[in-house]
Amino acid sequence: MKLLIKLFIFSIITFFFTSCKEKKDDQIKKVTIENVSPISPMERVLEANNPLLKRVLDSAADYEVQIMFTEIKRNHNNVTFKDYKFHVNDSNYFYPASSVKLPIAVLALEKLNKDKRFTINTPFYIEGDSVETTFKDEINKIFAVSDNEAYNRLFEYLGKDYINKTLKEKGLTNVQMNHRLATDNAYEIENKPLIFITKDTLTEIVGSINTPIDTLKIENLKKGKGYMENDSIINAPMDFSLKNYLPVSTLHNIMKRIIFPENFSPEEQFNLAASDREFLLKSMSTLPKNQGYDSEKYYDSYVKFFMYGDKKEDIPDSLKIYNKVGFAYGYLTDCSYIHDTKNNIEFIITATIHVNKNQIYNDGIYEYDKVGIPFLAELGRQFYKTQTLTN
Repeated sequence: MKLLIKLFIFSIITFFFTSCKEKKDDQIKKVTIENVSPISPMERVLEANNPLLKRVLDSAADYEVQIMFTEIKRNHNNVTFKDYKFHVNDSNYFYPASSVKLPIAVLALEKLNKDKRFTINTPFYIEGDSVETTFKDEINKIFAVSDNEAYNRLFEYLGKDYINKTLKEKGLTNVQMNHRLATDNAYEIENKPLIFITKDTLTEIVGSINTPIDTLKIENLKKGKGYMENDSIINAPMDFSLKNYLPVSTLHNIMKRIIFPENFSPEEQFNLAASDREFLLKSMSTLPKNQGYDSEKYYDSYVKFFMYGDKKEDIPDSLKIYNKVGFAYGYLTDCSYIHDTKNNIEFIITATIHVNKNQIYNDGIYEYDKVGIPFLAELGRQFYKTQTLTN
């Protein structure tokens, strides 16, 4: 009998202490959970241990990777941004290649909008050029297939001094546009006149003479161990100090101004007519096949690297990608506003990567297809995935 009483008392004491311990453990768990900070989209992507990303991110400095990502939150009529950055450094030079065509297209529309004599459909030609075209056609070519000659015609219309001055007035101070692309007169400081054709009348827009090109004053302007020139290898680093300069942060902020102008002051906005902005957005997102290009050669992702760059499949109609890419000298860059209208997902992403393993420039040997484009495509997919988790 005494033994039974002792066992009963021991059971009660054990239950009491066990219950207290469980309550204490539960309190500790609650405190721990409450104190854990939510993981950011950038952290989630960088820590994803994805093989397509890992092989690059493990050597991010060697690949000169820079990434900027913006979450977009809507509350009634208000839009707010939350930015995340990885290795973004405006002082660390990378060659922007054709991504410079984005601000040029917007500034051309803005300048044209100030001159009520002409529209985007008014025919024109550059003095000495046999091609008669329109701003609408040239801008469509820029976004559909990244046409260099189209960019050069708009650069001729604007002039480097006007471009740089106007961008800086809008608060986009870290930028220096110096030259045309893939042409013998790339660095010519004199811009040729444009001839507009209106009702059989020729109207000349006088060309401009620009200031001499200033060398860039930032880091890492001499790159690699050699470069090709006239079929010969020059065994010295290539000098980029006179090249165009458009860093990730500036490119990213240009996209913000295009997509969400109401989030910026009037001085910071691009002054576009509503119809011109509607045209610009349509041009930025329209696929090459819908611009009349051969879909076998110019597949949907031909100039859309994020999410679909490593595939040749059709991009769903519900997924709109407003973007501009650049690729040259082993540099791959994409700046995109991605909007999935079906699943109510939207974000802005800009990234650049350098793939030039042999460190020789202008030899055409770059790891675009093996490393660069797969990285950017997977990067886009992973950021898209982070937004599905928060929706």
